[in-house]
Amino acid sequence: MRDADPLQILMARGARIHAPDSVEIGPEVDLSRIQARGLTIYPGCRIYGAETVIQQGVELGAEGPVTIRNCALGRDVRLKAGTFEGACFLQGARMGPGAQVREGCLLEEGARGAHNVGIKQTILFPFVTLGSLINFCDCLMAGGTDEKNHSEVGSSYIHFNYTPNQDKATASLIGDVPKGVMINQPPIFLGGQGGMVGPVRIAYGVVVAAGTIVRKDLLEENKMVLGSSIPARSVPFHQGLYTNIKRILEMNILYIANLVALRRWYLDVRSLFFASTHIEDGLFKGALRVLDSAISERIKRLGQVASRMPASIELYRKTKGLLSDQDPLIKRKLAFHKRWEQVRDVLQKGLDETGEESLRDRFLEAVQDGISGRGRDYLGVIKGFTPDESHLGTRWLQGVVDRVVEHAWDCLPEFKVERKR
Repeated sequence: MRDADPLQILMARGARIHAPDSVEIGPEVDLSRIQARGLTIYPGCRIYGAETVIQQGVELGAEGPVTIRNCALGRDVRLKAGTFEGACFLQGARMGPGAQVREGCLLEEGARGAHNVGIKQTILFPFVTLGSLINFCDCLMAGGTDEKNHSEVGSSYIHFNYTPNQDKATASLIGDVPKGVMINQPPIFLGGQGGMVGPVRIAYGVVVAAGTIVRKDLLEENKMVLGSSIPARSVPFHQGLYTNIKRILEMNILYIANLVALRRWYLDVRSLFFASTHIEDGLFKGALRVLDSAISERIKRLGQVASRMPASIELYRKTKGLLSDQDPLIKRKLAFHKRWEQVRDVLQKGLDETGEESLRDRFLEAVQDGISGRGRDYLGVIKGFTPDESHLGTRWLQGVVDRVVEHAWDCLPEFKVERKR
């Protein structure tokens, strides 16, 4: 228990707290991890969680009550109204009223959402913008270069992340990590009143027309996709049959590998832009917690599918007739089930993957040169790279992705997967 009122302590340090009698700060919150300078808290807000970190200039609740729990908020973050738990917001990120931001979300610099946005296990790279009335869980989205040239998701958009088989092995890559972190790629536009049926991949520069449901990968850059409806029809369906197990594995392994590469980026590059202070260290660790949570979530969801393979095989035999274990699909399902622990261990070991040392060292030299000239201005340094320097960093991170993917597939030779990038 504290001896003094935490609100009085923060106001004495310079925070503006409107109607303090309506504001609550949990006893577990470490006030030394809250910078009061420029902090504005409007009526009805609640702050909980021992892991909560708040940097200077944050504004909470300008358009309605805000509840945060174990969130890390960087400088000048604006949360208008809603609930936020287990998420990290870097400098200038903001969310409109009615937001529900759940665990595993990372919004990098300038990423934003309008009103009534729901996200969970979602990573938005700098400047990515979500419109209103959106459900966008289990995604990573990159693309764009600044506040005027950014990737965007139109209003009333849904990422369909729960299948009729009742699983969530459905995370989608909109852009990627190796190119996306360089903040130099063409933006991606997903038109309003549309959706994606995860898991899918979408390339940079793709424009998806309003009202379109994306059901397949869009891997050709700088293309416009016009919507088309699926004719109404009835087809046989058997819950748990899993005839597309190869694609599920391909997409999930690739997504996890990209998260591993992003984690490596934070450890080796992003860490150089955080000052050696209690607050900055808390913000950096908050971002890492989100990435670790995201990786664990994807491995868990894939493992749940692996556990369903014996029942899936039996259902397949019933629907297709008695089939031997030499049937290609059965062989793959058996391999996935029997070797899941091996695959899981390989994916977890991938957290130690550092990529090709010579590429990493040369790129980090470029980063240090940028810091010497610009200071800890993350966006300025990254956007200031020459094309060759950016390409060097992309090659390094792509190598991390490729190695994680390759080691995972080495556990499952029955799939004979062609490597995808």
